[in-house]
Amino acid sequence: MYKPKNSLINQSINAREIEEPLNGDGFGVGWYVPELNLEPINFVSVNPAWSNRNLRNLAPKTMTGCMLAHVRAASVGDVSESNCHPFQYKNFLMAHNGGVEEFGKIKRHIRGPLTDEFYNWIKGQTDSEHIFALVLSNLFKNHKIVSPEAVADSFEQTFKTVKQLMTEYGVVEPAYLNMAFTNGSFIVATRYVSDSSEEPLTMYHSEGGRYVVEDGNTRMEAPQDDDNAVLVVSEKLTDDKDWTMIPANHLVIVEDSLNVRIRAINA
Repeated sequence: MYKPKNSLINQSINAREIEEPLNGDGFGVGWYVPELNLEPINFVSVNPAWSNRNLRNLAPKTMTGCMLAHVRAASVGDVSESNCHPFQYKNFLMAHNGGVEEFGKIKRHIRGPLTDEFYNWIKGQTDSEHIFALVLSNLFKNHKIVSPEAVADSFEQTFKTVKQLMTEYGVVEPAYLNMAFTNGSFIVATRYVSDSSEEPLTMYHSEGGRYVVEDGNTRMEAPQDDDNAVLVVSEKLTDDKDWTMIPANHLVIVEDSLNVRIRAINA
């Protein structure tokens, strides 16, 4: 959160690989402690991440097997806690980097196919939360078991719907949909733009033994015994060679075993 050269806190002040470098409209951190509860702790705030005293106090004292963190630059929706990522449904956490231009043109129509449960689950105004509601609705309507492949299929179906609605209601600008979903056991994260002639926003992964930060120097160590780690990030945390770009319009699956798979998004 704080120590790497391009930590998430630094990205909240001066992101390197996106047009808008300032992400000061709130933040959120969700993490899992399964020995206490299968549902995650989800801490969100409308304060900028760089100045939040509670976050600075919590970060070095928190141990978890799975964490999802996000800093926000508000586009659709007010600066409010209900619009801060990650969004939570039961034991699932979800976050988004990107957006849908002129979202108001398709907002009503995204809500239309939702089951009552997920229609009522939406508490905020963002395009992100509405798209995740559709992902969840597709997931539980079409799959009996929540698996990485089921989540990947639900993302594909949702992105197809979003593209269809954009075409039908005259949204010309492409939708940038870098989205992350976890249940604490696996992660599915998408790097996607609705116009294949455009480049999606950046997303990288790194895997190894453990990510070490010592005296400002960072590295991903080689795995030893059962010591394994995977990071999926919007921007590289350092300038070293530990990071691999997710291909355009692909998703990355990090399994419970920490095996990493890349899959094309058919949408």
